[in-house]
Amino acid sequence: NANPLPPAAQENLMRQYGLDRPLYEQYVIFVWKAARLDFGTSYVYRTREVTDILRSTFPVSLHLGLMAMGFAVFIGVPLGVMAAVRRNGFIDYVASFVAVLGVSFPNFVVAIFLIVTVVLLLPNLLGFHIIPRTGGWTGPVDWILPTIALGLQPLGILARYTRSAMIEVLNQDYVRTAQAKGLAPRRVVVGHALKNGLIPPLTIAGPMFAAIATGSFFVEAVFRVPGMGRFFVESMLSRDYPMIMAVILLYGVFLAVMNILVDVLYGVVDPRIRLS
Repeated sequence: NANPLPPAAQENLMRQYGLDRPLYEQYVIFVWKAARLDFGTSYVYRTREVTDILRSTFPVSLHLGLMAMGFAVFIGVPLGVMAAVRRNGFIDYVASFVAVLGVSFPNFVVAIFLIVTVVLLLPNLLGFHIIPRTGGWTGPVDWILPTIALGLQPLGILARYTRSAMIEVLNQDYVRTAQAKGLAPRRVVVGHALKNGLIPPLTIAGPMFAAIATGSFFVEAVFRVPGMGRFFVESMLSRDYPMIMAVILLYGVFLAVMNILVDVLYGVVDPRIRLS
C-alpha cells in the first residue's frame, strides 16, 4: 500500500488542511489568509508556521543577496565601462575573461572552488586560517566567500551588459561632439556617456537581484548559511505545498517591487524617461 495511513487518519488530515473543501473555496481561503500573511503550518516542520520560517530565513537570504549584488555592481559596472573605453586593450581582455568566467561557472562550482582553495589549501601555505572552517553566518568573516560565490555570475553579466551598452553610447554623435570640443576623456565618459549606458544593466539588475535575494540553495548549503533557499528546496522535495506557495508568492511580490523600482530609477538615470 502506497499510503499507510488508515482512512480515518486521511480524513482528519484532509479536514485539518482544508483539502476536503471545493477547489474554489480553497483558493478563496488561501488568498484571504495570504493577504494576512497566514500560510498555515509547514507539512515538514509541523510545529512551525510557514510565516515564522520565512521571517527567520528571508532576512538572511536578503542580506546575502544585497552583499552579492553590491559586489557585482561595484566591480562589474566599472569593469564594463573600462572595457568599453579601452576596447581591444588589456583591460578589455581582462574584463571579458572575468565576464565569461562568471557566466560560465555555476555558483555551486565557484563555492566549492573557494572552499577548497581558501579554506583547505591556502592555510597549508600560509600556516594560518584566513576564513574559519566552521562556516555559518555569525560575523563579517563568514560573509566573504558566500558573497563572492553568489555575486560572481551577476558580476559577469553586468560587466558584459555595461560594456556593450557603453560601446554603443560612445559611438553616438553627442559623445563625439563632446570629444571634439576638447573635454577631458573622464568628463566625457562620466558626465555624458555613463548615464545612458547604465540603462541596459539597470534593466537586468532588478530581476537578477530578486532571484539571488530570495535564496540560493547551493551557496547556502555549501557555506551553511541559514537562509531561505535550503527550506525552499526541502519543501519542493517533500511536497510541502504551504511553504512552496509562500516562497513563490514572496518571490513574485519581490520581483514586482524590483521592476517598479527599476522603472523609477530609469527617470533618475536618464531624464528623458519619465513615468506617466
